[in-house]
Amino acid sequence: MAVTETAPGEAMAEHTEVEEPSATRSAHEGILRRQSARESAARTYARALPIVPVRARGLTIEGADGRRYLDCLSGAGTLALGHNHPVVLEAIRKVLDSGAPLHVLDLATPVKDAFITELFRTLPPGLADHARVQFCGPAGTDAVEAAFKLVRAATGRNGMLAFAGAYHGMTSGALEASGDAFDVRVARLPYPQDYRCPFGVGGPHGAELAARWTESVLDDPKSGVPMPAGMILEPVQGEGGVLPAPDAWMRRMRRITADRSIPLIADEVQTGVGRTGAFWAVEHSGITPDVMVLSKAIGGSLPLAVVVYREELDVWEPGAHAGTFRGNQLAMAAGTATMAYVRENGLTERAATLGARMLEQLRGLSREFSVIGDVRGRGLMIGVEIVEEGAGGGERSGMAEPGGANGPDESGRAGGSRGSDEDCGAAGLLDSVGLSSTDDAGPVVMPGSIASPRPASPELAVAVQRECLRRGLIVELGGRHASVVRLLPPLTITDEQATAVLDRLADAVAAVARGHGRGVG
Repeated sequence: MAVTETAPGEAMAEHTEVEEPSATRSAHEGILRRQSARESAARTYARALPIVPVRARGLTIEGADGRRYLDCLSGAGTLALGHNHPVVLEAIRKVLDSGAPLHVLDLATPVKDAFITELFRTLPPGLADHARVQFCGPAGTDAVEAAFKLVRAATGRNGMLAFAGAYHGMTSGALEASGDAFDVRVARLPYPQDYRCPFGVGGPHGAELAARWTESVLDDPKSGVPMPAGMILEPVQGEGGVLPAPDAWMRRMRRITADRSIPLIADEVQTGVGRTGAFWAVEHSGITPDVMVLSKAIGGSLPLAVVVYREELDVWEPGAHAGTFRGNQLAMAAGTATMAYVRENGLTERAATLGARMLEQLRGLSREFSVIGDVRGRGLMIGVEIVEEGAGGGERSGMAEPGGANGPDESGRAGGSRGSDEDCGAAGLLDSVGLSSTDDAGPVVMPGSIASPRPASPELAVAVQRECLRRGLIVELGGRHASVVRLLPPLTITDEQATAVLDRLADAVAAVARGHGRGVG
């Protein structure tokens, strides 16, 4: 039985089910059977999303069985303009019709020159005028590996700093810096978050503790961590559960690394090209990293990955890093068209405005359904954490309703407004545990700590994802326990489509809450 796509903005209380023609259904099921029999057991999305896409445009995908879906996965954030956007298709056709070579290794071409020019036009101030670009293998993980190799060559050091919950790719070096590493040769640091703060504090004080821990690791000669070749961080942890880094903490990391001559690598593979409401997510905090790792949306839906870095780091010898498929002309043309369209049509501002509106509506839904533990995000990178209802934990003390004095901050996180850099650095470790302290501004008062949040519920999250799919909505799961429902719609999503997405998600959450005896808050 199939669910027909509801027109954007239409109420989702009722769903019309239609029977697919037997031949169509048989072809669909046959393809899925053959995939299961012949493809690797490592396949992921295909397990949770048993669909066979045959046509797509914008936010919408049509499957081989005739069902239509609203796609809020967007190629894991790759499709900034959605599926088959006209400007992307035109750019690809132009290259194909020109007779230009499609494979050129690292040779200079007009297509590459246009791509680099557009890319440099968007880079943060302070980097574009003194930058070099390295084209890598076609995946984001290849760019991460290249960045590690770069800073190691430039500094003569070997170790790396990364953060708990990080995801940087699936090759060996990238995995070592990711949250699920099993053979750790990278020093792991705490990443600030509110709902599950590792220090039980949250807000600016939790971020301050995380920063102090980083300083201690670097400055303590007995910490066991030698001076590293670089630090890599995500401005918003995506796979880690959609956790936006506080802007003041980002500036603090920039100061910590700069003061110690440690190159700072910003992983913008998923956050880049307008996703978070700024063209690059580091722009929210105003920092300029030494290295930026870019992929996904910069290829306009096709494989492309690059590393952009300060020219002082460019110490490589010819051939020190290479990649057979680093000169993908179609991806460069599609990427140029995508970046230009985002820049010229104000889609970053659109992502910021619409994302804030969607977050507000989802926080309203969280007050209605207790299986929603937290809602967070930045721009059109949104996460809804699904938790066990009534299984322990409690509300955070001293927390106001979202939007109040202790509500969402400038990064879209609930749990207290972020302070300035000075606020982030003012309180000492004694303050963080509730003891008194003073600084130049006078006494610092530490608010009460937060109660433990309810346990994450991967089971209910899978149920929500399944119910979304039944209603024609594709969402991804992420987070530490795969319990965060992630929304990554294209930046071109309309207001009506956003309403339809939220209606379907709300309907799915309600169905899961009813079906599991979990309830309404």
